[in-house]
Amino acid sequence: MEPVILFVLENSPYKQAGFDCYDKQRNAMTYEGNNPVVAHPPCQLWGKMAKINYIRWGGEHNKPGNDGGCFKFALDTVNRCGGVLEHPAGSYAWAEYGLSKPLPRQWTKSGDGWTCEVWQSAYGHKANKKTWLYYRGKAKPKDPIWDTPKGTHQIGFYDQRGKERNKPTLSKYEANATPKAFMDYLIELAKEA
Repeated sequence: MEPVILFVLENSPYKQAGFDCYDKQRNAMTYEGNNPVVAHPPCQLWGKMAKINYIRWGGEHNKPGNDGGCFKFALDTVNRCGGVLEHPAGSYAWAEYGLSKPLPRQWTKSGDGWTCEVWQSAYGHKANKKTWLYYRGKAKPKDPIWDTPKGTHQIGFYDQRGKERNKPTLSKYEANATPKAFMDYLIELAKEA
C-alpha cells in the first residue's frame, strides 16, 4: 500500500512526487483511511523556542503544545495504520505523549513502536536539522544514515555568540522542506510498516 502523507506544506516535495497528501487546506485531521502514513505534524508549539515565545508574546495561540490536537492525531494515526512521525529533536511532545527519548545512533523501543534521532544534514539538508522519528510497524525499522555532518547553513536567527560563528540563514521554506533523500527514507519506512 502506498503511504499517505499528513501535515505537509502546500508546495511539498511529496506532492510533487505524486503522493496522496493532506496539507492545511485538505486538513490532515480528516484522514480516516488505513494506509500507512508519514506524518509531519506542526512543530512550532512543541520546539525548544515554544516556551520562550509564549513568555515573550503570550496569547493562547502561542501556548506550548496548543496545536489543536495535530500531534496527538498524527501519533494515533501512526499507531493505528503504521508508519512514521517526524518532529524536531527535543520536541516536548515526546514527553507529553510518553514516547521514549531516542538513544544515540540506534532505534529505541517505545511502547509498541520505536524512536530514533536523525540528522537531516546526512540526507542533504543544508542545516544540521536534528530530527526525532517515531515508527510503528511489524518489525524493527531499517536503520537511517546515522552520520551527523555539520550543516553549512542555519535555521533562524544569527548566533548571538559572535559574527564569526554565523552561517547563512535558510529561508522558511528551505528550513522546513524535507530533502528528497530523507523523504525517500521515510516513504520506505512507511511502506515496510
